[in-house]
Amino acid sequence: MTQFTSAALIVNAKSRKGQKLFKRACAALEGMPFAIDAHAVEDPKDLEKTVHAALARKPQLVILGGGDGTVSGLVDLLVGKDVVLGVLPLGTANSFARTLGLPLDIEGAVEVLRTGKPKRIDLGKIDKDYFANCAAMGISPQIAETVPHGLKKVLGRIGYLGWATWQFARFKPFILTVDDGNEVKTMRVVEVRISNGPYHGGTWLVDEASIASGEIVVQAVTGRYKRTLAKNWAASFFKHDSRHQDTISFSGKSLRIDTKPSLPISIDGEVLAHTPVTASIAAGVIEVMAPA
Repeated sequence: MTQFTSAALIVNAKSRKGQKLFKRACAALEGMPFAIDAHAVEDPKDLEKTVHAALARKPQLVILGGGDGTVSGLVDLLVGKDVVLGVLPLGTANSFARTLGLPLDIEGAVEVLRTGKPKRIDLGKIDKDYFANCAAMGISPQIAETVPHGLKKVLGRIGYLGWATWQFARFKPFILTVDDGNEVKTMRVVEVRISNGPYHGGTWLVDEASIASGEIVVQAVTGRYKRTLAKNWAASFFKHDSRHQDTISFSGKSLRIDTKPSLPISIDGEVLAHTPVTASIAAGVIEVMAPA
């Protein structure tokens, strides 16, 4: 067991469920042999400010509770600091937690904080923005960028699914160019995954990607028709070998990526960039608690 003497807990608690999960996390952490500076952050805009304030108190362990977007949005603040990252998977997909091999329940994840050990891992980068797990181009960022503000809150999940269906009907395959510094490849694709880990949307998609490989992986789902993407996702969900039929992967320390037309890029679920970008790896740049 790693002997910490201090820790900070920051939970994205913007929803009623988030508040309940925060209380549950505090209860699970009660038996820890060190003091925990705990914060439930109801407004996501206050997350960065809360992490900065917590870091000023010099904790040895910083525990982030939330989904992939929360972890990716805050991990930049921990790079270069003498802290270990702990993860409480409170999101929907929890791809980063899956990559780390963490239990997906609060009590199980807390047990890893209690009995696990720090592991040095890579982070991905889109230009200068660090991310934990994956970035994507295709239908998902298009939906996220265009969905009317408040639609899901007003009309619920059905309204959101209706918008997603309409966007899928309008979605078109696009041209991808990947430049690894030695060779430039151009192809027509239906989705692009920029990966530091194998999971996207909670599903294992990118075999070549690893948080300790020292390389970033760009996987393209090639094709001229949208049905190719549906087929690839279905094959991936059922772990069928046919999921490799329509994909091509590139890996390296740094890859220049462009598309025609210019497209939004979602970074662990949040639209934060547009092509062209440079995707690169920050090797061994952070320590995170992982199962022993």
